[in-house]
Amino acid sequence: MHRIAADLTFLRDYNEALVMALARTWRTFERNTVSDATGLTPQAVSKVLARLVEEGVVAPAGVRRPAIGKPAGVYELVPHSRYAIGAHVSRRTVRMVLVDLAGTVLWSAVMALPADFTPGDLLDGMAGLIDKVRAEHEIDGRLTGVGIGMIGPLDHAAGTVRDAHRMRHWHDIPLGAFAEDVLGLPVHLDKDVTAGVTAEAWRRGAAFRDAALIMVESGVGAGLWLGGAAHRGSHTNAGEFGHTVVALDGPRCACGRRGCIEAVHDAAVEAGDVGRAAEVLGVGVVNLLQTLDLEHVVLAGADLLRHAKVYRDAVEEAVRTQVPRADWLTVEVTLSSLGEDVIAAGAAMQVLDARYGIPGLAPL
Repeated sequence: MHRIAADLTFLRDYNEALVMALARTWRTFERNTVSDATGLTPQAVSKVLARLVEEGVVAPAGVRRPAIGKPAGVYELVPHSRYAIGAHVSRRTVRMVLVDLAGTVLWSAVMALPADFTPGDLLDGMAGLIDKVRAEHEIDGRLTGVGIGMIGPLDHAAGTVRDAHRMRHWHDIPLGAFAEDVLGLPVHLDKDVTAGVTAEAWRRGAAFRDAALIMVESGVGAGLWLGGAAHRGSHTNAGEFGHTVVALDGPRCACGRRGCIEAVHDAAVEAGDVGRAAEVLGVGVVNLLQTLDLEHVVLAGADLLRHAKVYRDAVEEAVRTQVPRADWLTVEVTLSSLGEDVIAAGAAMQVLDARYGIPGLAPL
């Protein structure tokens, strides 16, 4: 009997998630269009809509009166019905955003962190920024939680930062649990790049199926979106793209190896040769494309965006000249649609997805 109840709950939540995904995509929608798009029966759609209306996340938006046939009720998402806060922790700053149920960034702020900051330093700063957004926006009672996009390596499933590179105080730190205690809100912890690629997927829709977000910001990483879902790997540590080797006799990297993309890239930057750094990144991107056969590459990160044209041109040139049969293995290279907010926004969207996404799957 318990199994039957659990299965019915899963089915109900799954159906709600299907409808919510369409509601984020379409400005307005009707029962029959949802039925056609999802394969749910009109009766099932009606039940889902009734629950979502009662919850306040969807609302009636009038009636469409066709020339022939019965009038049809029109519905729309209520973006201000739910909010989430997202944080992007870099080695220098914490950036925080407020996102509504439609994925729109409503507020953004960045705060410098002390050199060699501790978990306590970070959480104190986050608490202050959360107090600030609460003072400026009426969100109490509708705030779903806080998402944190953090430097790796980390264990997403356990909510633990394992050994964040070049960060002395971050060895096996249960940041998820610490943050919930300090902030008094549900917390979702993920790698920064995985949060970032989630934001791009929310904004781009179903066509965004096999992609990578390449981030350059006091380090180099890649968020992977494979088969229409975030890819974290067996230990939830996928995305350490910057620690793949491109020069066997290259400079020593923070991870202990020699010639990693991050080390070679950063050496070029320190020498004042941003063009060379961008070429190194382009080689790494082609390696990734050859391994995973991606359709989209999104470039992001504060350090990259300061020289956006240089990096984009270099990556596009590498794709055009180094990918065999680039006429067939086509790849779209773009800059992040959310600029420097992409990691924090994606972390917030992961919180919303934990309630309004597909049940049984890890949050996006």
